[in-house]
Amino acid sequence: MPLSNNVIGCINFISVLLSIPVIGAGIWLTTGAVNSCVKLLQWPVIILGILILLVGLAGFIGGFWRITWLLVVYLIAMLALIVLLGILVGFIYMVTIKGGSGHPEPSRAYLEYSLQDFSGYLRRRVQRSYKWDRIRTCLSTTTICSELNQTFSTALDFFNAHLTPIQSGCCKPPTKCGFTFVNPTYWISPIDMSADMDCLQWSNDQNALCYACDSCKAGLLANLKVDWLKADLFLLLALIGLIIVYITGCCAFRNAKTEDIFRKYRQGYT
Repeated sequence: MPLSNNVIGCINFISVLLSIPVIGAGIWLTTGAVNSCVKLLQWPVIILGILILLVGLAGFIGGFWRITWLLVVYLIAMLALIVLLGILVGFIYMVTIKGGSGHPEPSRAYLEYSLQDFSGYLRRRVQRSYKWDRIRTCLSTTTICSELNQTFSTALDFFNAHLTPIQSGCCKPPTKCGFTFVNPTYWISPIDMSADMDCLQWSNDQNALCYACDSCKAGLLANLKVDWLKADLFLLLALIGLIIVYITGCCAFRNAKTEDIFRKYRQGYT
């Protein structure tokens, strides 16, 4: 049985290593101007990764030191965590799969984004005023928009720029409003103002810009969608690895128990 226990311990240590991409994905989601302003998915992922790490360590200790009850706890807890991770992977995929890829506009290299292209779950995260006020205040303190003024000096350069979704939605008025370019964050409004709320929400105040616009909310969600899908890929790979490790660990544990029964039988204990 010592050989089987060592095998179980080594297998369970792999689950400890597989917690690293889960924790890393959560930490990565806290970085960047957009993610730092939207604290939505980061902590659930980090906490889940830490739990996988702790349970994996319990399985590692139980395997090497032949603590049967700790191995049983490991098998039960890890199964629950695998189910939770699978639910999380599926949830992220479902809420990000709908649209949100942006719409082209004539004579523009950048895309425009619509809030209606995103899932209801993501829309609700930004449509509630008390949540968006906090996000908007955070965005206004970043250099997301101000850096555009240092990069593009002419309208032609700006219109040919491949802006990020958050820059397209928050730093300029929507193209449909017909504003005249002065610089990337300063525009002259048309005489006949459109009734579209986003056009009315635009302000040349550098702390306001289009942060109150639906296009800004859509741009933020488009940025989140890309980051969430990247994180979801790492979580999916970790999930597949954990499933393989778990099944292998269950087989090794069963074989170890079988060896133990035969050993006792040969010694005349049964």
